[in-house]
Amino acid sequence: MAEDYYKILGVNRTANEAEIKKAYRKLAMKYHPDHAKGDKAAEEKFKKISEAYAVLSDKDKRQEYDTFGSEGFRQRFSQEDIFRGFDINDILKEFGFGGDAFGGAGRGTRFSYGTGTPFGGRGRQQAQSVKGSDLIYEMPLTLREAAFGTTKDVSIQNQGASERVTVKIPKGMAAGKKLRLAGKGNPGPFGGPRGDLYIQAALMEDPVFSVDGQDLVTHRDIKITEALLGATISVPTLEEKQYNLKVPAGTKSGTKLRLPGHGLPAMQGNKKGDLYVRLHIQVPKDLTREQRELIEKLAETGI
Repeated sequence: MAEDYYKILGVNRTANEAEIKKAYRKLAMKYHPDHAKGDKAAEEKFKKISEAYAVLSDKDKRQEYDTFGSEGFRQRFSQEDIFRGFDINDILKEFGFGGDAFGGAGRGTRFSYGTGTPFGGRGRQQAQSVKGSDLIYEMPLTLREAAFGTTKDVSIQNQGASERVTVKIPKGMAAGKKLRLAGKGNPGPFGGPRGDLYIQAALMEDPVFSVDGQDLVTHRDIKITEALLGATISVPTLEEKQYNLKVPAGTKSGTKLRLPGHGLPAMQGNKKGDLYVRLHIQVPKDLTREQRELIEKLAETGI
């Protein structure tokens, strides 16, 4: 099971950039190899806190981590991805450490922590081929496909040839959310590894519901008598079922009634948004003689 980066640094999930940096500095001072010489446990701890800081100090990586959770994030981001753009030597110099991040200026010692990361050997890192550019594919989804998940086929171009990729869309794939398919992007130069393919959701307009975050909004017309006396009306839900909703007596036009838990599900966990029903009172243009007489009598009562 992937570890919780927030717990590793000892910060809350709401911690700001300054708090995360302060927490990392404190731990780096304690576990840096120059301070914990020869302590293998301290070396491993230093690797973990550096990995956590590489993710949480990067706005985009942190957002992906918060969205998909520890397990989902590690499925989408390799060790190389995590440390891309993260210069640990410059960061540690800012904290007062000089020379090589892993062994001091004189020794030049490094820990092996995977190819392409700050913890791998210099020779391997420099010899590594350049990764290809990423692709973004905007995928149209119906509201129900985005809510409950689906499987789609995507056709992408790879070196002039068409490549078919099957994509599993998870539940709660709201507009703008992205899925990362590692190694499905453009080929790298000089035989380098391929970039990644990002599937970005684009919700199609729905005839019944509009979307507001995880909440849904639908509109229903009611009669004047229903607004005055109260009524029970039938409301459609995203699951294509009908829900009996009580309209209280004296309801005004434009009132929104809330059905908790009938909105869009979250991508992680079981939390769901709400469904709001906006009511509109129908005013008839033409009245029968009987209707007019009754309304005139009603008007005489002061209503």
